[in-house]
Amino acid sequence: MFSARTYDRASFSARSASSDHRFRFVEARLTTDTAALAEGSQAVCAFVNDDLSDAVLVQLAAAGVRHLALRSAGYNHVDLDTAARLGLSVVRVPAYSPNAVAEHTIALILAVNRHIPRAHDRVRDRNFSLEGLVGFDLSGKTVGVIGTGKIGALVARLLWHFRCNVIAADPVVDPGLVELGVTYVALDDLWPRCDIISLNAPLLDSTHHLVNASTIARCKRGVMMVNTGRGPLVDTAAVVEALKSGQIGSLALDVYEEERTLFFEDRSSDILDDDVFARLLTFPNVLITAHQAFLTEEALAAIAEVTIANLDDLAAGRPCANAVTA
Repeated sequence: MFSARTYDRASFSARSASSDHRFRFVEARLTTDTAALAEGSQAVCAFVNDDLSDAVLVQLAAAGVRHLALRSAGYNHVDLDTAARLGLSVVRVPAYSPNAVAEHTIALILAVNRHIPRAHDRVRDRNFSLEGLVGFDLSGKTVGVIGTGKIGALVARLLWHFRCNVIAADPVVDPGLVELGVTYVALDDLWPRCDIISLNAPLLDSTHHLVNASTIARCKRGVMMVNTGRGPLVDTAAVVEALKSGQIGSLALDVYEEERTLFFEDRSSDILDDDVFARLLTFPNVLITAHQAFLTEEALAAIAEVTIANLDDLAAGRPCANAVTA
């Protein structure tokens, strides 16, 4: 298991004791430099920021690896064509805790709107001024939810309970949301109507840089953007320009399109060489968490359980319902 953190070790160790699988935990991220550490393993368990490109897969196959068990839902970081050519099976965890991500989305909306991190820092410095901390009521605001799969549907429901006017854009309409009162609209019609936009769509060719200079220009001035979906849904450079002009009033991110070289590591002593990310950090109306929306005890337990079940299927030669193919 690459990119193994203390919480991964705890959740997998607790659930693998009764299985026939023996896990070897590697803290390093999977790259061409670390792939040799998989020597002697039949399977590699990888996370979202591990490198599963052609060059790495060739190394893994040469080392005897035959299975790739992703402990994530996304798999765009895997070269599926190369995996198929090398005979490497790929399995994933399609859903682990939609509640975790949906609740974190709401937390980000509330925190960035009511300036919670800024207020907390002031009070710790014994600064009790309220200047610059004005937010707005969520009740009555129009919120657009882009993507109403398991997570997006929960985000929409939670926002409805805040008495927001919730509109949604998704090729597949959720009848339960419609019954609740959520209105589905074409994506082109969503941008100009919303006070808040939540991105919960999968990363596809059609959704790459869904938020860009053109779509931002169509939004209400001062719109709040929230992304707990996938980093590349957002053209970050375009968002920076919109923050500078005030077209975007506030931004909350749990994912970032270039996060692979940043997130999941302690870089507090490093020089930050990502100028775009560094610029984001200068805005007082931007709140960023480092891909932690999934991080709950329940989600970690589900990831471990589903991953081990996937490995059980692979070891027994059974078809796996969570297999990924090109």
